[in-house]
Order: sequence, then structure tokens, then C-alpha cells
Amino acid sequence: MKVWTCVVCGFIYDEAAGLPEEGIAPGTRWQDIPEGWACPDCGVAKADFEMVAV
Repeated sequence: MKVWTCVVCGFIYDEAAGLPEEGIAPGTRWQDIPEGWACPDCGVAKADFEMVAV
């Protein structure tokens, strides 16, 4: 399983769970999230996330 982790605050985006509270449906692939999206916890850009295999 792969997740994306914010390098600044540690927030984790899981494709299977999505972020329904942010309007991102469960199953939304990381590459389908808009480039303008920002970390909901600290506000950094999508580019500041790293993929982590768990």
C-alpha cells in the first residue's frame, strides 16, 4: 500500500480513504488531486508530499 506524507507536518493522504471533508472522494488517486491542492493541516503545496510504501 502507498500513502503520501507531508514532509512538513506528517499529514498522511491515503488514496483508499480520500479526504471527503476536503471534497476528495475515497479512491481518488494522488495524481488526480489538483496541483493547487494544499495540505489541510499546514497548508504546504502538494509538491511537498512524499510517497511512502507501508
